[in-house]
Amino acid sequence: MKSDIEIAEAIVPQKIKDVAKKLGIDEDKLFCYGNYIAKVKAVKSEKQGKLVLVTAINPTPQGEGKTTVAIGLADGLALLGEKVALALREPSLGPVFGVKGGAAGGGYSQVYPMAEINLHFTGDIHAITAANNLLAAMVDNHIFQGNALAIDPNNVVFKRCLDANDRALRNITVNAGNKSSEHEASFVITAASEVMAIFCLATSLEDLKKRLGNILVAYTYDGRPVYARQLQAEEAMCILLKDAFNPNLVQTLEGTPAFIHGGPFANVAHGCNSIQATYTALSYADIVVTEAGFGADLGAEKFFDIKCRNAEINPSAVVLVASIRALKLNGGMDSGCLDEESEEYLMNGCQNLVGHVENLKKFGVPIVISLNRFPTDTENEINMIAKLADVMGVKFAVSESFLKGGEGAVELAKAVKETIAENHDALQYIYDLDDDIKDKITKLAVNYYGAGSVEFSEQALKRLKQVEKLVKGLPICVAKTQYSFSDDPTLLGRPTDFTFHVSDIEYRAGAGFVVVLSNSMLLMFGLPKVPNACKMSIDENEKIKGLY
Repeated sequence: MKSDIEIAEAIVPQKIKDVAKKLGIDEDKLFCYGNYIAKVKAVKSEKQGKLVLVTAINPTPQGEGKTTVAIGLADGLALLGEKVALALREPSLGPVFGVKGGAAGGGYSQVYPMAEINLHFTGDIHAITAANNLLAAMVDNHIFQGNALAIDPNNVVFKRCLDANDRALRNITVNAGNKSSEHEASFVITAASEVMAIFCLATSLEDLKKRLGNILVAYTYDGRPVYARQLQAEEAMCILLKDAFNPNLVQTLEGTPAFIHGGPFANVAHGCNSIQATYTALSYADIVVTEAGFGADLGAEKFFDIKCRNAEINPSAVVLVASIRALKLNGGMDSGCLDEESEEYLMNGCQNLVGHVENLKKFGVPIVISLNRFPTDTENEINMIAKLADVMGVKFAVSESFLKGGEGAVELAKAVKETIAENHDALQYIYDLDDDIKDKITKLAVNYYGAGSVEFSEQALKRLKQVEKLVKGLPICVAKTQYSFSDDPTLLGRPTDFTFHVSDIEYRAGAGFVVVLSNSMLLMFGLPKVPNACKMSIDENEKIKGLY
């Protein structure tokens, strides 16, 4: 089979203005980046389409095709005659050049132009990085220029960021050699930065500016909080973000409109595309397919408990993507043997699927299980999952969009159409915003992850006291491994009665949530021994190989 980039390069794409016409977007609302990419003026209309969330079980390290299924579903709905659009996250250069690869789908279920989307795209992530680091520079400059706010250099909590996997930047020294201002600092990957979260959760340009000003940057020598607005940083930061703030419009290989905007990871951030892209897509399309990063224990929970609360949106259905390979891995099978047939490992791994279904039911949104079919999957294995779905009382459909594009997802599209036509109760949440922070963490860890208890480190308890003095009533955003319900990546399947460890707590005042770091979760990743970057090449005609 051809590589993803070879498949993408073989199609004849539609001009972006023609793609926009499918949704009724006027040309004067477009800001074109060549023939196939455009910015769209963000809009929120009173008439909103139906929203469908695509999430997944706990994945293998390569992922389980959640984005591929989401793209295929949108193409399948288009084949059924629906006015449909996608709303997805932007890829980060960290995974592109690291381990996981890009995030533009795969096979015949991709967004186009794949290479540009996976690389610099329209520069949104670069703009976020610049705005973030401008604020960091202004904090250190304020200290250098006399420190009128009495900022304690050893209690600066705002971090620089970079859109790269660079473990050397996890711990750095700022102003080395200057005794009055030297202090320890660190970088996070841009996808985990607070500015990325703010960018994705802001409901308007004015809201964006207000949130930027609310960023907690440091504490004074006597423990008082210092915010970005006290440094007069928010206006300049907003100027850097003003163009990026409008959603990007591209297309699938089959010409379905796709809004791709914002790129927070779900393991260390909240994992959803921007509210601006979701609002805009819902204003133009009758059905919008969106996705949330990694497994439902991370992305879907944060989508409901953080994004839906903030945006005041109520999804009509959730698609839970599973694969036979991931189920076998969760059942204890060696990662090198996942293509071999094994009823025992598959049945053991199905507990992971059952756990995610039971959790998603707590939100009150109807569920469709989608099996992302791989060539090695047998009919017997597929039937086992179909029977399990029937026992759990949820719809089931096989997706073969990787090999067949939209045609391979028509079965799934029909199941989703039936589901969104049904009425369902109002969206429910895992915890109440009025709960104190400890109770929120405990409810999530025990009632959603399956933990038996929660253990807080001394650092976490120290930060908890600081945060509780400043704010109440915010959601929490847990940073934990994507490979397990627990905080231990080796506890696969559906572990129970484990201890959930909270190592640190950060108050993201601008984003409007509290970050809970579990088991010393890192916010800046490292490259593997042989990064994907080593496998890429480009020739004199600018033909790229190895990008996927």
